[in-house]
Amino acid sequence: MIRLTIGNQRGGVGKTTTAVTIARLWSERGLRTLLVDADPQGSIGSILRVKPELYLNDFLWNKRRLADCVIQPVKNLDVLCSNRDTLEAEQRATGTIGRERIFENIFQPIEDHYDAILIDIGPSLSLMQICAMVYTTDYVIPISMDALSVTGATAFFNTAQQLEVQIKKSCRCAGLLPTIVDHRYQNTEMVMKMIQLISENYKVAVFPGIRTDSVVAKAIRQRQFIADVDPKAKCLEDYRVVSDLLLAAYGSPTEKPTNVGQQEATQVA
Repeated sequence: MIRLTIGNQRGGVGKTTTAVTIARLWSERGLRTLLVDADPQGSIGSILRVKPELYLNDFLWNKRRLADCVIQPVKNLDVLCSNRDTLEAEQRATGTIGRERIFENIFQPIEDHYDAILIDIGPSLSLMQICAMVYTTDYVIPISMDALSVTGATAFFNTAQQLEVQIKKSCRCAGLLPTIVDHRYQNTEMVMKMIQLISENYKVAVFPGIRTDSVVAKAIRQRQFIADVDPKAKCLEDYRVVSDLLLAAYGSPTEKPTNVGQQEATQVA
């Protein structure tokens, strides 16, 4: 199955928008998808205007059934939301033996119910971030046209490498995803070159970029999926390309994934 973390140790890079949109696109393709919000800010619940009765903390520590904790905004998509109680869950887990494998322990038993599990994590290095990376092992790094987001991406790579050394488990970058791309601005060209350098240094692919689009802010204001606000949005077209490339890299939800770079993902100039 597909297990994927969406992360960058910098906020405001389109991380949550990416997780929500790809999850929705996969569900439309018929994949039974679980979207997990591991960020205490609870951005996914806010974006989708949902207020579940139970949250990630209830599934982690209160031993509630997953079916009682998720909401289903559209067919084939379950969403496990987060809230401030996630901070409490993280503090509680700090003193637990094998705390890095908490997500492995709780999500592996329910994998038969899904074809894909996507985890959206907070921008700061935290135990929840580490748990997500240890469980999924694969990750995508959205990078907005801001030099600081490149720094956040590099920090994320460093975290992954440290995990490989400490827990003896390989963490693989499925690709870098340029977001909020607008070639009318000089800063875009500079950041794209920096992304290309990261790609060469870490031997990872660069996905086609996600163009800047006012529909993203509109969808957030209306608390809807981009697809429901404007099915023909240019950023949605871009996300479709990326979601298809990811599916091609995995072959199928039941096959072992290959490196996206081996699938000749489009390099962004």
